[in-house]
Amino acid sequence: MKTKHIYIILTSILSIAVTSSCKKAEVNTFTKIKIPTSSPIAPGNISGFVKGTLLTGQTYSVTGDITIKKGDTLSAQPGAIIVVKNNAQFNIQGVLNLLGTQDSPVFFNSDANKPGTWGGFQADSAQAIIIKWTHVDNTGGPDASGSARRTIVVNTVGVPVDIEDSWFTNGQDDLMGLFGAKVTILRNTISSSGSTDGEGINLKSGTTGVVAYNVIFSQAGSGIKLETNKNIPFPQTEVDVYNNTVVAVGWRRGSAEPGRGTSVGVNAIGHIYNNIYVNCYHGLEIFNDADVVHTTYGNNLFYATVDSFTDLVDPTIQINLRANFYPAGASGTPQPTDLISTKVGNLDPLFVKFDGTVAAPNGYPNTNDFHLKTGSPAFGAGNPSFDTKHPELGNQDMGAYTTDGKGNKH
Repeated sequence: MKTKHIYIILTSILSIAVTSSCKKAEVNTFTKIKIPTSSPIAPGNISGFVKGTLLTGQTYSVTGDITIKKGDTLSAQPGAIIVVKNNAQFNIQGVLNLLGTQDSPVFFNSDANKPGTWGGFQADSAQAIIIKWTHVDNTGGPDASGSARRTIVVNTVGVPVDIEDSWFTNGQDDLMGLFGAKVTILRNTISSSGSTDGEGINLKSGTTGVVAYNVIFSQAGSGIKLETNKNIPFPQTEVDVYNNTVVAVGWRRGSAEPGRGTSVGVNAIGHIYNNIYVNCYHGLEIFNDADVVHTTYGNNLFYATVDSFTDLVDPTIQINLRANFYPAGASGTPQPTDLISTKVGNLDPLFVKFDGTVAAPNGYPNTNDFHLKTGSPAFGAGNPSFDTKHPELGNQDMGAYTTDGKGNKH
């Protein structure tokens, strides 16, 4: 089958998925898309205009920027290994279709294997992004101006973006900057990203969909950020954010612009339930300029392993972590269904392994295990039906690792 025909089939499948309600994205994933096996790409050096399939068990060296033209698809089979040299990036105008498996992930890394040494996926005008069971490490290398690049950026209204079960480490700016997309972001692990700035999942400008069962650890800025363009309030950003575990985020920008576990602002709507926030500079912040009337939240767990911590930028400032679970001056307030720690040990979520990190540098090794031990207060404390129109959303437990098998698989 020729690549043109493959793209037509893929586009048809994507169109069917997109026409479903974006709030059903958790169940309408792209797991049934078949990886194209024709148009194989020979292993070795690649650069320039590329389309076809990166093959199982083969290694590819990206020696210069890759461009996927509109109408073309670049796929990766399970076990493909992509090593990026020369600070190159992927420019995606067509479809990126990375389909690893749990037993055989796809791997992207730089030849230097150091934070900030390649350019990531610059997909402003992409037609679709599908990333499943893929490792993406050490992105955010500087652009021509010297600024760090986002790991994944999409800037087209309505583009389907499906990112599931993947690992992202050591980026230098936003890990995901998705502006106007229809998103399904499920069961991923984001670790130690953002140098002095950068959100884990930055959703703006009319983005809609689901962010659930993700682990976000040691992000420079906020873990999950929702906003709508202040000058163009419609289409409006509206996202279900639930059952995420967000730990030690928001510290590297300091008190002038602290990061949040989750924030909702600038006309955006969030539905925020069943998340665990531990050692974040700010926990859940519903800004006064958010669509406060339509934003809903509850059944979130807030915990801190210390009472206070020194601001990294201004060491004269001591931050009271518990006072910032719901920051003062914002519209968000503690809910009766929340679990809010009053001291160390009270409502400890009981992670299987946690080194107690509050603030750490970019690239900090994540050796933690955020599964929950038996007896965790997060079990049974979630809201299994916070969205009555879509009862498939929600969970009886809190956090990314749940007892019903829906949660994070890492």
